[in-house]
Amino acid sequence: MTSSSEFDAGLAELLPRLRRFAFALARDEADADDLAAQTVERALRSRQQWQSGSRLDSWVYRIARNLWIDEVRARTRRAKVEMPPEAGETIGHDPRAGTDAAIDLQRVMAAMGRLPDEQREVVALILVEGFGYREAAELLDLPIGTVSSRLVRGRQALLALLGEE
Repeated sequence: MTSSSEFDAGLAELLPRLRRFAFALARDEADADDLAAQTVERALRSRQQWQSGSRLDSWVYRIARNLWIDEVRARTRRAKVEMPPEAGETIGHDPRAGTDAAIDLQRVMAAMGRLPDEQREVVALILVEGFGYREAAELLDLPIGTVSSRLVRGRQALLALLGEE
């Protein structure tokens, strides 16, 4: 058997063990798969450095370990330098409108909490959840006129409560 075919056969036989070792290092399946693939790629590119008769598994594991150390160091550097991807979504965005809306929502929700139950459920279904009058009436098992009058009273009470604050 030539040293090249010996190398290929040994590397193929080593794959399940390499995958387990990569998982032990990375503790994450996706990272372990990436590490194992990078290790095989590096081993194939560097096959001339392996000496026939020496332990292939030790040589391949050393490659995997060195790659993992490099990855951990790179992640540490990126974490110090890079912002999370979500931060890019707000660049150039004025947060005041969203903040004002959140404050308004909190005020409205607090005021809704002070409405009587029958008004609050109708206001929530129609104004918040977007149900139609007929749907809300069927859901609550009430006549549509009752739903309509509760909504009017609830809306008026809500406006009065918001005007107080």
